[in-house]
Amino acid sequence: MAQPALKFACSECGRSTGRWLGRCPGCGSFGTLVEESAPAPANGKGAAARPLLKLVEVEAEEAERMPTGVSELDRVLGGGLVPASLVLVGGEPGVGKSTLLLMALAAMSKDRRALLVTGEESAAQVKLRAARLGGAERVEILAETDLDAICATLEAERPAVCVIDSVQTLWSSEVGSAPGSVSQVREASARLLRVGKEAGVALFLVGHVTKDGAVAGPRVLEHLVDCVLQFEGDRYHAHRVLRAAKNRFGSTNELGVFEMTGTGLVGVPDPSQLFGAAREEEIGSAVACALEGTRPLLLEIQALVSPTDLAMPRRVGTGVDPKRLAMIVAVLGRHGGIPLGSADVFVNVAGGLRIDEPGADLAVALAIASAAKDAAVPAGTAAFGEIGLTGRLRPATQAERRLEECEKLGLTDVIVPAATNATRRAKARPVETLREAIGAALAQKAAAREPRR
Repeated sequence: MAQPALKFACSECGRSTGRWLGRCPGCGSFGTLVEESAPAPANGKGAAARPLLKLVEVEAEEAERMPTGVSELDRVLGGGLVPASLVLVGGEPGVGKSTLLLMALAAMSKDRRALLVTGEESAAQVKLRAARLGGAERVEILAETDLDAICATLEAERPAVCVIDSVQTLWSSEVGSAPGSVSQVREASARLLRVGKEAGVALFLVGHVTKDGAVAGPRVLEHLVDCVLQFEGDRYHAHRVLRAAKNRFGSTNELGVFEMTGTGLVGVPDPSQLFGAAREEEIGSAVACALEGTRPLLLEIQALVSPTDLAMPRRVGTGVDPKRLAMIVAVLGRHGGIPLGSADVFVNVAGGLRIDEPGADLAVALAIASAAKDAAVPAGTAAFGEIGLTGRLRPATQAERRLEECEKLGLTDVIVPAATNATRRAKARPVETLREAIGAALAQKAAAREPRR
């Protein structure tokens, strides 16, 4: 009998090779290739042809979304949980993934059957957390890691929603590798997807993350599921952020903000009031009006500029893209009249949040200019706009919603690109270039400090 073929798969990205390598050719990680048995080739026998349908003949019923009872989670999902969908939730250890999903199960168990399959904790440990959160008495629990037993339970019981915590703990005897390996995760996800679609069970899969913050396991895992949620947060901060990296039923730009308390996670309905509260007359600080999906957010941008002793000055950004920060610094030196070639520049988004959209470029530049000129941005001032490489400002999307958010929080002066099209222009100060924006925000303060030099 011929021996089964062997292959080596990367536990980080799922890349397969015919022999062992010290470094994965796919993601470049060292020591991540593990041995696994290659699947036997199919003989093509026993498969029957299936009838074909035209799209006009397919009957599609609009399924109503199920509210999870957690408003911020419903926002990111696109309005609620779609029946028979598969959602992957990833995050750092201890960020609150199990707490969030247990709260959702507790709320959903009041109207429908909710099941928690735990492979990392015992039933007694889960009960201790449920007692702290409260309201989870009707949630059913199954402490099991055998994939066959879990699938059989889902087919027999058919709950409306089920949480698998976590997918890396599941194993199948048909796959000759350890739990958490690439082949085991791939097999578990594929079988759970099939069972969930056939039985009409909405599934939440809790997944581990790699050192880079991406969901661990083969890349095919993210292609199988309907929605990929990233739960972000620093263990030293009380606030957590939930984002959608993939969503077949809604937008991927929505953002959910939570606060970790002694009784669980509490949604933050107005993050601007929390993160956009900049102190008056603070040097190196500016307020940005960013947009995450349909929600405008006022965020405080902090900057520090100091002389460097290094041959290559540092550009360090926390919460902003380092490449975009380097571009903003270069434009400030070339078109803004603020040379920073011999200075270290540090930028931080207060509260531990991350900004991805280019509409926050102008506020980042104003914070750096404030720190470099030793002049504070006046109180009650906000800014938004995209910075081009020529120094000209480009308008940001949905300016009307941004100006409305600034007006709601009492910001009386908003610096915007001149091409901004919005009806609420009474409190907006349009500028054409980055140099004009710096002059509009810092001219008075810089002039007031001149006699002291």
